[in-house]
Amino acid sequence: QVQLVESGGGLVQAGGSLRLSCAASGSIDSINAMGWYRQAPGKQRLLVAVLSSSGRTKYADSVKGRFTISGDTTKNAVYLQMNTLKPEDTGVYYCNADLIEGGWAQEYWGQGTQVTVSS
Repeated sequence: QVQLVESGGGLVQAGGSLRLSCAASGSIDSINAMGWYRQAPGKQRLLVAVLSSSGRTKYADSVKGRFTISGDTTKNAVYLQMNTLKPEDTGVYYCNADLIEGGWAQEYWGQGTQVTVSS
């Protein structure tokens, strides 16, 4: 089994910054990609940013220029630096990992961390 443990959420005023962290542990052969998704109340879970094992990144249009995703392969970790936060960034942020476990492709989710941006 693989576990994703997230940290770094909280309450911040608009214009502020937060940094989310996610570390994967368990019987991991390799990681193809790790990313962050956001789910606002009553809405679908949507991609915020993703980082592939080759170093490619993809961002939602709404966060481009404000958020930066990075990773540490030695720790099977991914980070999301969020700057110039807006109230619409509020939601539960979930870490996602696309990986190989025991020779099989698997997808895992973290438990989620709340980010609240006040106006």
